[in-house]
Amino acid sequence: MPRSAMVLAAGLGTRMRPLTNDRPKPMIEVAEKPLIDYALDRFARVGVERAVVNVHYLAEQVENHLAGRTSPEIVISDERQELLETGGGLQKARGLFADGPVFCTNTDAIMIDGDGPEACTALASVWDGEQMDALLLLVPIERTSGYDGAGDFNRSVDGQIQLRKRDTAPFVFTGLQIIAQGLISEGPGGAFSTRVLWDLAASRGRLFGVIYDGDWLHVGDPDGHALAEKRLGKNR
Repeated sequence: MPRSAMVLAAGLGTRMRPLTNDRPKPMIEVAEKPLIDYALDRFARVGVERAVVNVHYLAEQVENHLAGRTSPEIVISDERQELLETGGGLQKARGLFADGPVFCTNTDAIMIDGDGPEACTALASVWDGEQMDALLLLVPIERTSGYDGAGDFNRSVDGQIQLRKRDTAPFVFTGLQIIAQGLISEGPGGAFSTRVLWDLAASRGRLFGVIYDGDWLHVGDPDGHALAEKRLGKNR
């Protein structure tokens, strides 16, 4: 189980407007609980010791909310001066992680575990740093809520994954992954997407995916937020 995690919380939340007019997306509540706490509580349950949280838009709200949290330990990566996207945010935070691979997640989804392994455990039980640079948690498109896309990845029988090349793909990226710090260091610097890192890993046959058997609630826009509220029993 990785000892460190990255929570990507610096985005502008434009697709969530008007809900993000006065608060950052990680502070949007579903069933009276901020989205960021769904991610951090999951990491705490599996024993992650430190979570690095990057901040940019209305950063003080996130910092104030997390100030009293002790599990996991919270370290802020400040991106007020420059928004670095997902890959750049990971690279800026690299010196804050413990040794070894790290979890990385965004905050615009909630996962409801099924009969199989818990989400983080499903990844950690398969992770093999000798063969992998990144291991992504994927969900079948039919187990999603609030998602209107055409899928993200195809997956081979050996677990290697490829980004969608045709009109549709059967699996959606949940936002949760394990990634090697060596791969993070190969990023180009500045602002860039984690897709740059995935492309590097895939070119070496080191990009893999695990299929999650739970449900994935995408909370990326007001419609997705309303569906998540309904699912979790707080339909306001």
